[in-house]
Amino acid sequence: MVEVKIPPDLWEDDSEGVLTEWLCDDGAPVKEGDIIAEVMTEKVQHEVTAPVGGTLRTRVQIDDVVMKGSVIAIIEVG
Repeated sequence: MVEVKIPPDLWEDDSEGVLTEWLCDDGAPVKEGDIIAEVMTEKVQHEVTAPVGGTLRTRVQIDDVVMKGSVIAIIEVG
């Protein structure tokens, strides 16, 4: 199991973001590098990619506030 976190370098400052869209459904298979979610900060959309391949298990909902380092999902490997 691998945590999917908001990368610390996804945007420049330490402001909050909002998860605006899941591009893969909970329980869907994903491949390493797939774009799985979008986060908006100050009207700028940022993409979150899967760090590994496996089964996506979302942990936050659309419109939830997230910070850098927040765990937004896990990926079950194998």
